[in-house]
Amino acid sequence: MTEYLDTPEARRIAYNLTPGTGPGVVFLGGFKSDMEGTKALALENWARAQGRAFLRFDYSGHGVSGGAFDEGAIGDWYEDARDVIMALTEGPQILVGSSMGGWISLLMAREHPEKIAGLVTIAAAPDFTEDGYWASFDQETRHKLESQGSVEVPSDYGDPYVITRRLINEGRTRLVLRSPLALPFPTRFLQGTADSAVSTETALRLLDHADGTDMRLTLVKGADHRFSTSECLTLIKTALAEVIDAQQ
Repeated sequence: MTEYLDTPEARRIAYNLTPGTGPGVVFLGGFKSDMEGTKALALENWARAQGRAFLRFDYSGHGVSGGAFDEGAIGDWYEDARDVIMALTEGPQILVGSSMGGWISLLMAREHPEKIAGLVTIAAAPDFTEDGYWASFDQETRHKLESQGSVEVPSDYGDPYVITRRLINEGRTRLVLRSPLALPFPTRFLQGTADSAVSTETALRLLDHADGTDMRLTLVKGADHRFSTSECLTLIKTALAEVIDAQQ
């Protein structure tokens, strides 16, 4: 059943919490996605079958949470994740971050490592506002963004995305690939080679940049950004099982 948390930042966040043993699993979704996606629901069913605690939620401006998507930024969504994890979970958690959720899970790992027992990322997109959108904009688009406050960019998932000046500027204060990034817990990165949104180069850059003693990257030939075929879902569960086993 969907419940709501009112955060210290006065945002109303929708979530579904399955009770169970720890360490619990927290799913962090992607840019403009919600907690009803294939991966989130498949992992919830997996966790319930194991009697393991599981949390999924919608960032502000996403799904059925309060707020407007176009007014949000990476820092807001990081705060949403931090607030629900701190308020609704007990002890260290295993984070599963998909796309933008991968970036946010890395921010959690950097700012609150005491709450992280392990990490699984799926097509992680760290720093995508800077290295993806801003880097790809020509001078005309950059000028329009600065002068008008937003631009529209095509999306593979329906309506164009509205990229705001605040999203870009605030994102620059949340970058994780420009300074040391310690991941001192079991970490598994998953990446498809046919991903048109996040390149294998990004995955390799993250692997090379982060510092950890139990860190692996799995490249899946032909898998796309959704990473939600039955084979991909099995790989996610396998990665999760490895991280859980490493807790013993």
